[in-house]
Amino acid sequence: MSEELSVTGRLKLLVDTAEVSIWERLLPSGVFFGVTTNPKLINQAGLPCTIESLHRLARTAFELGANEIHLQVWGTQTSEMLAIGRELAIIDRRVRVKVPGIRAGFPCAKTLAAEGAQVTLTALYAAEQTLAAIALGAAYAVPYLGRITDAKMDGLAEVIAMQEIVDQFPGRTRILVASVRQMSDVVTLARHGVGVYALQPFLAEGLLDNPLSIQAAADFEGSARAANLTKTPG
Repeated sequence: MSEELSVTGRLKLLVDTAEVSIWERLLPSGVFFGVTTNPKLINQAGLPCTIESLHRLARTAFELGANEIHLQVWGTQTSEMLAIGRELAIIDRRVRVKVPGIRAGFPCAKTLAAEGAQVTLTALYAAEQTLAAIALGAAYAVPYLGRITDAKMDGLAEVIAMQEIVDQFPGRTRILVASVRQMSDVVTLARHGVGVYALQPFLAEGLLDNPLSIQAAADFEGSARAANLTKTPG
């Protein structure tokens, strides 16, 4: 996959987990462009949140066919985040460095982007934060759809507004929707031009295993076998 394809306007579905066993099930399907992680997901997978651990995780993701992996910085100070972000950025050109959209994170994101890293500005809750992502030169701006809704806001409307802002300033920044809880929201947002999603495993599995499609395929297979059995020998 060329670097050009990894940053243009094509649809991208990403698996939102650090569980390698889930990657092994889903990535071979060819449906998913890559994976997203964060320190919480790393912890849930029982892995240490260290540069060495994330290096091994990235290598595994690429061996399984991922075109990109999102790895997140940690720390409370800009200097801490920047030091970790630089270490993550040099793992591989397919690494996207996630930086939280907070005051300490903004200068980190700006510096990393200026140095050539692909930056993902994450944990966004309001449409105006998209302006910061664009100004910083981030490759992705990540709204937390479900959590926005939990905060008594209209999550879908907020994400659609983010996409409308990005559309007015064509360039590198794309909206990457995380905290997705139902595929109907993905369908709604896709109709408004939002093209990148981090899907939790249960949603990703469901996308591959529609029961009606499975039944239709079984019916076709039964017909094919029946036709072969009744075929007159030549």
